[in-house]
Amino acid sequence: MPSKHYFVYLDEFGHIGPFISRFHKKFNSSPVFGLGGIILPVNEVRNFSSFFYQIKAQLLGLEITKSGEHPSKWEKKGSALYTVKNVTKYTELRMATNRIISKIKRIDGFIFFTGIGKEEPSPKHKPEALYVSVLKDAIRKLDTIFTKQEATFSLFLDSVDSSEPGAKRKFRFSGIEAATVEMFGADPKCSLLEPPYQLESHIYQNLQCADWFCGLFNRIYSHRVSPVEYRDFECFEKYFGDRLKTIIKAYSMRWRACSH
Repeated sequence: MPSKHYFVYLDEFGHIGPFISRFHKKFNSSPVFGLGGIILPVNEVRNFSSFFYQIKAQLLGLEITKSGEHPSKWEKKGSALYTVKNVTKYTELRMATNRIISKIKRIDGFIFFTGIGKEEPSPKHKPEALYVSVLKDAIRKLDTIFTKQEATFSLFLDSVDSSEPGAKRKFRFSGIEAATVEMFGADPKCSLLEPPYQLESHIYQNLQCADWFCGLFNRIYSHRVSPVEYRDFECFEKYFGDRLKTIIKAYSMRWRACSH
């Protein structure tokens, strides 16, 4: 029987919709879409959430105070935190990020992502199909990792926001259903113990941390797949690229059209 269990916290990075150019009037959100985050040994989950909580409270104390929220219920999205201005101007942010990376490495955790670099848009583009495809790919890759280690894992995703459009809620739920098929299909993924859980990110520190890494993944891979248009994102590679490599155990960035 597997003797080690991991908690996997994944969030979305990039954008689910079509992409033409950063400067296009409509299709300009992101040239990539994927799922990524942090993986922690179950015995380190509580310890790491406390560590991240303290980092967040120290780094963003002024914003938290102004919000009036308790730090445990306040979150800063990775897309808002990891801007070119913040990363280049604030040494404290770079130091805090490196502390998080070092902590994950020290406790035998790692980071993971899988995603798609989008090509030409298509009228056949289906966000639901793209999301399901990426989630299934993530589960397959994670199952391979943990099967080799004779370990098991639980998967936690950001929950469906009731304010989101109905179509987006629908494809999120479709992803959970697809995960169940992966678990019990013709080629069952036995290291995943239950279908993915959906959590409210504002009260789960570790899911917030996963979202911070997704902010970095989006910037770094937008630059890699479109270096001319995203030249200003080179700073993320400069400051974090080599450090991230020390805790990435598996990753994948595929190329495909926006159609399914």
